Amino acid sequence: RQRLPVWLGDGMSPEQISARLRFEKAQTVVSHEWIYRFLVKDKQAGGTLYKLLSRVSKTYRKRYGSHDRRGSISNRVPISERPKAANERERLGDWEGDTVHGKGGNLVTLVDRKSRYLCAYPVKRRTRRQVTRAINVLLKPHATHTLTLDNGKEFSGHEHIAKKSLCNVYFADPYSLWQRGTNENTNGLLRRFFPKGSDFSKLTTRQVYQAVAKINLRPRKCLGW
Repeated sequence: RQRLPVWLGDGMSPEQISARLRFEKAQTVVSHEWIYRFLVKDKQAGGTLYKLLSRVSKTYRKRYGSHDRRGSISNRVPISERPKAANERERLGDWEGDTVHGKGGNLVTLVDRKSRYLCAYPVKRRTRRQVTRAINVLLKPHATHTLTLDNGKEFSGHEHIAKKSLCNVYFADPYSLWQRGTNENTNGLLRRFFPKGSDFSKLTTRQVYQAVAKINLRPRKCLGW
């Protein structure tokens, strides 16, 4: 019970907490139903633990023409040409990329399709130069085979990324968020720490890395906890 606020504050769900306790063969193992019941009782007693529950589901609304007005990207390679190994998550080093926007700044985010490992880096503006540099910085320590991006003009430096980071870059089809679902879902987790409307103008790299570490340390059901 003493560690429950810490786990919930780190973004872990009751199901993740219960599964991780079983995985680590802890002395005391409780079900996720028990945790939910405990949170209900705590709320009825005036407690606020329930407010720590992660709520990252998001309803997407189709955007009409917003990306098209940002201009076309030359020499883009469509996702239909991405190799089977990347499509089926057979190896490490197949990444998905995007940006998360805030007031006065942005985050460039990359997620490995197989391990779900997240990387993020703050940039002041969504320019080709700043985003390209951020992606190359993030990819430098890691295995790289492919990178899949959306059609934002900030990714027009894809050829430099391919050359610098030794990977093949592909672009998802317009309005097809599910083609980069791993990145989209992980950005939703990141929004727990940096909600929409947050001021990014003074956001430090250390603050971003701390949030990323908490996300990467969460047990994942798809990875056997």
